[in-house]
Amino acid sequence: MANRQLVGQTLAEARKKQQKTQKQLADQTAIHKSTISEIENGRFTGSLDIFERYIDTLGYQLDIKPKQHQLPDWDELDSLFGDDE
Repeated sequence: MANRQLVGQTLAEARKKQQKTQKQLADQTAIHKSTISEIENGRFTGSLDIFERYIDTLGYQLDIKPKQHQLPDWDELDSLFGDDE
């Protein structure tokens, strides 16, 4: 799952645990409901200010950390560099 999708899914679950609808959060944050939907579906490309307002309302914060590189496993290496028959 892509990182944006995972973040969006996490936020949607947090909203639901708080028993809030997207409409309620839209009213509370002054962020349009369709923008909240984009965030939760991993398609948001808007401003950091909007994203931070939304996550803050849910009790989250944005942290920056070094990117972790993931090496392919052996099966993936075989498919990448295997013999073409």
